[in-house]
Amino acid sequence: MNNQPVLIKKYNDRRLYDTSASRYVTLEDIARMVRQGIDVEVRDRRSGKDVTSIILTQIISEDARDRESTLPLQLLQQIVRASDRASHEFISWYLSTTLELYQKAQETVRTRISDAKAAVSAPFDFLRGLLAGQTWPPATPTPPTAPAEDPVVEKLRRRVEELEARLAELNKPPKPTRRAPKPKRSKN
Repeated sequence: MNNQPVLIKKYNDRRLYDTSASRYVTLEDIARMVRQGIDVEVRDRRSGKDVTSIILTQIISEDARDRESTLPLQLLQQIVRASDRASHEFISWYLSTTLELYQKAQETVRTRISDAKAAVSAPFDFLRGLLAGQTWPPATPTPPTAPAEDPVVEKLRRRVEELEARLAELNKPPKPTRRAPKPKRSKN
């Protein structure tokens, strides 16, 4: 996927030009791009100044006119009150952090829903995994790798085999012994 943002040039007459598609676009078009996950960068054509945040704010404002639900009034008041740079930077940091947390929570919910669907589609596998103390979905097994030929490890492995063999011999039930016939006594 291309990480380069789509460059939009803003003209003095408020027209917006998408340089990648070679066409004029509207605020709705830019909003659609952003909703689709496309990064957009808007620059003033004459000065080259980045005006992306102004355009995105304008999109939010236009969107608020068309819908009943907007940003909470208290939040909007705090943004307006944050006229000094420190307050503005703090609110920007706070909103960015909150948004990141929200996105992580959304991703976790999506993952859990996916896990639940997998559990429903394979309930016996799910129960086996639970009884075995595994997580769901089961992790894909990784092929074992051959250990490096370490002489110490090899010596220990042989010694363990030797001791296991001895233990096996000790744990074997004793073989019944046959008694040798008693010598007959002579009657003399």
